Amino acid sequence: MVTFGAFFKHQCKFFIMVKDLFERIQKNKGPLGKWASQAEGYYVFPKLEGPLGNRMMFHGKKVINWSINDYLGLATHPEVLKADAEAAAEYGAAYPMGARMMSGHTSLHEQLEQELAAFVGKESAYLLNFGYQGMVSTIDALVSKNDVIVYDVDSHACIIDGVRLHMGKRFTYKHNDIESIEKNLERARNMAETTGGGILLITEGVFGMRGQQGKLKEIVALKEKYNFRLLVDDAHGFGTLGKTGAGAGEEQECQDGIDVYFSTFAKSMAGIGAFIAADKDVIDFLKYNLRSQMFAKALPMIFVKGALKRLEMLRSMPELKDKLWENVDYLQNGLKERGFNIGDTNTCVTPVYLEGSIPEAMVMVNDLRENYSIFLSIVVYPVIPKGIILLRMIPTASHTKQDIDETLSAYEAIREKLENGTYKKIAEATTVDVSAE
Repeated sequence: MVTFGAFFKHQCKFFIMVKDLFERIQKNKGPLGKWASQAEGYYVFPKLEGPLGNRMMFHGKKVINWSINDYLGLATHPEVLKADAEAAAEYGAAYPMGARMMSGHTSLHEQLEQELAAFVGKESAYLLNFGYQGMVSTIDALVSKNDVIVYDVDSHACIIDGVRLHMGKRFTYKHNDIESIEKNLERARNMAETTGGGILLITEGVFGMRGQQGKLKEIVALKEKYNFRLLVDDAHGFGTLGKTGAGAGEEQECQDGIDVYFSTFAKSMAGIGAFIAADKDVIDFLKYNLRSQMFAKALPMIFVKGALKRLEMLRSMPELKDKLWENVDYLQNGLKERGFNIGDTNTCVTPVYLEGSIPEAMVMVNDLRENYSIFLSIVVYPVIPKGIILLRMIPTASHTKQDIDETLSAYEAIREKLENGTYKKIAEATTVDVSAE
């Protein structure tokens, strides 16, 4: 017979064994979060102030800003500011209320979708509130548990998170490696034949860290052999690549082979929102199955009317893209002439690769910001391999040759300090937790 005391003791033992959910969070802040005490407010979560542009205020001083994705300089263009202000005055921030399916649908949402579809050469398009959640939800809606996903190992986090929702099989291929793509398509085909499903291949039009275009033309050429559908995230290509600015597919003359085209308004369009474009039957399906849109408030009219104006300017003002590329070429050629490694970027994204530790990177960026008045993003492990520092710059149409010349001179100075050990000595003398690397 079990006594009350024995039963109580047993129950207490059971409850004690259950860990506090927050115990892991308190002990392990994550690969980036562990640097928060040294980095937050300066290296991460910095506060740039003043009007968006090539020069902004940071910690009370004006700096050359290479860390905003306003490729075409539309964020503060007078025509854009006027359109945004008029939309805000007419509609406020709330209109329309409700999800598109219920009470948030308008003719202007439809107009923007029609114009976007025409611009990227697709039958139909659908608006998304945000790029990140839109991509996650698009992947989730396109595949069932019987389908197989094949995707680039260097895909953006929104793609990775969308793939995580997939209940079926998925394969990654080596970054931009056609041989690896074929190998994994072969595996996917064998699996799909077993499950009775299909294959979705996902890549990016432009990879935002290293700046390479995805090998879209070569991938499209494999479709007949492997019978897959192609989803392309062209966030950095839309507005910057192609004769008209329609993106990486237009640049590589293979837009027709892209089954589902995705881009965000957060870069060339200098706004909020995103869209997907495809054949009408695909968009009709997604309209009724994209959970991130079905159960979310419609994109506010401020952003819809603002996007219509921005798209009009993309179509009618090619000089914006011309100026962007004038600056890109001047910056990238200047870096290469000075012996800097910018990888194999063939887009506006401009990475500079240097060798060094995370503490050295922190000291270097502090030097750039405080002594050379240059603000840019650093990328370190775990985003890239240990021992590598990636300084990532986004040239825009708003930058000037003076901005670029000053930056090139600063780069020569910081490279010398990195190579002669100046940054290493400073890092060792500060209270940086180098053991956390």
